[in-house]
Amino acid sequence: MPYSINARKTPLSIALLLTISLFFQSCSEPADKFFGVAVLNTNTINDFGTSTLAKHISDETLEFPDIPSSKKKGDEAVTSVNNNVLYMEKSLKDIEALSASDDSRKGIKEKAIALYKFVIPVYKNEYTAYARLCDNKAPQAQKDEILNAVEQKYSAEFESRYAELLAKGKIFAEQNNIPVDWK
Repeated sequence: MPYSINARKTPLSIALLLTISLFFQSCSEPADKFFGVAVLNTNTINDFGTSTLAKHISDETLEFPDIPSSKKKGDEAVTSVNNNVLYMEKSLKDIEALSASDDSRKGIKEKAIALYKFVIPVYKNEYTAYARLCDNKAPQAQKDEILNAVEQKYSAEFESRYAELLAKGKIFAEQNNIPVDWK
């Protein structure tokens, strides 16, 4: 008896779909790794738009007269901001490389990518300009002008994006039994 294509296709296609499904599930990162890369790494940018970040950048230029090793070359603040940008760009690439095998992961991945794409240009422009002023020992009024502009233009949007990502991250952590201290 000749086989019809449809008669053979059904059991074979089910087996093939199961195999492909298992393959893609096995290619997904474990939940805790996905969570660490997409959600926890954002801890490095959670001070965006705050006086804490401004102080950290400014502190890169501090010198202490009685400590010769604290003598600065004059580019420390800009170097610090540039290093932060490099780390954020690496984090963004790591997030983009994550597999998003379900809607929850897709949502988190999209929010994390959008957050980094929102923050990186501000670091490259406004925070680099602020760091340059810090390195050049510019008047505080000039530095405050940049910080106030960042706060007015970007802080509310950042807080909203960050809160959305964390909300999705909390649900993901609970669903995957990932212990997180959300202090």
